[in-house]
Amino acid sequence: MADWKEKLGLVHIYTGNGKGKTTAALGLALRMLGNGGKVIMIQFLKSADVYGEQKKASECGIVVESYGLPKFVHGKPEPEDIEAAKKALKRAGEVVKSGEWDLVILDEICVALGFGMITFDEVKELIKEKAPNTELVLTGRYCPEELYELADYVTEMREIKHPYAKGVVARKGVEY
Repeated sequence: MADWKEKLGLVHIYTGNGKGKTTAALGLALRMLGNGGKVIMIQFLKSADVYGEQKKASECGIVVESYGLPKFVHGKPEPEDIEAAKKALKRAGEVVKSGEWDLVILDEICVALGFGMITFDEVKELIKEKAPNTELVLTGRYCPEELYELADYVTEMREIKHPYAKGVVARKGVEY
């Protein structure tokens, strides 16, 4: 193992109502790839082939696995949404324990947690079972503060101003 990889193994949380959580995680992923690391991103609520970052991330060498259904989850999730989140959680558990990956991004896991699709105890267990030299990133709104205690980095993206307030809809290439 390269000497620098022996220093990996910390947990990051990117949360808050502001834009940029997945983008920040992908920035870290590019840095990891640029240094010869291996990266996987498990997406909890995003379906495949919708978001611009999915294709380019794959082209750069990031393995992207998307478990979300092709619809948005608002408020109370449907049983099939919960089932999809449980599949993502199961896969995430396999990935973080394996020790095969230098960086694991669990994209929108905090939203799945906030909507009750997975439990705090399940996420806590996943973090505890992480391979020692695997850097782990959890993204998404609604991260409970209790989870902060298990993390080494916690960054909150705070919305100050957003064009949604003026009625501007999500734009391809910027919001997705």
